[in-house]
Amino acid sequence: MILKSLREKSNQKHINKLLNSHQPKVSDVKIESIGVLLNKSEFNDFEAFRDFSKELNIHPNKIKIVAFTEDDKDVEASRELLFSKKSIGWHAKIKSPELEDFLKKDFDALLCYYNENNVELDLATSLSKANFKIGISTHDERLFNFIIETKSKDFSIYKKELIKYLRILNKLKE
Repeated sequence: MILKSLREKSNQKHINKLLNSHQPKVSDVKIESIGVLLNKSEFNDFEAFRDFSKELNIHPNKIKIVAFTEDDKDVEASRELLFSKKSIGWHAKIKSPELEDFLKKDFDALLCYYNENNVELDLATSLSKANFKIGISTHDERLFNFIIETKSKDFSIYKKELIKYLRILNKLKE
């Protein structure tokens, strides 16, 4: 219990270090690839994001979805890409090769669809090489370039608002 708490504090310290040294990139690149970070306990409908990517004119092989789960057994049993606390070690060391590949990919946009304050998801968000990070949570606004404040259960509202603002920002290819 004490070690878990210390590891969490170590990873939170790493997040703060990354975010304090972060220089936001401003780019007018249209979104052609999307990464999605989910908290499985809040929203586990992977297919909803795959369908949503079609609405955004994103090719199906240009979307990658990763979800955090509290249950380590889910990671092994799922056909989807999941990670747990065991996937991340001390000092933000990523132990899962699949998660590491996801974080190194230069997505045009990263959709972080979680509200709960979660060190593992925040760490994944801060480590991601994505160009434009979009969140729904305001617990640490430094994580995102753009925030649509909504609850994870209101996916239809989120889709509508995200499309509206991406059009305003001229990020969607028509």
